[in-house]
Amino acid sequence: MKSTTATFILAASILAFAGTASAKVTCDDVKAKIEAKLQGKGVKAYTLTIVPKDEASDLRVVGTCDGGAKKILYKRG
Repeated sequence: MKSTTATFILAASILAFAGTASAKVTCDDVKAKIEAKLQGKGVKAYTLTIVPKDEASDLRVVGTCDGGAKKILYKRG
């Protein structure tokens, strides 16, 4: 009986983790949070650009989104 209960608990834990791990944060949500932080710090002139994660750039990466498929780049000015 103990092994059946342990197996059930393990399976339930795996399913619960799989549900939260697969949840993707949208790029718009992440970008809005970054903009709020920048505005809170008084930053006025900047550009945030969403690009695929594999795109090469010299700009600073300030966030990732869509399950790591994209990144958000920061450009001052």
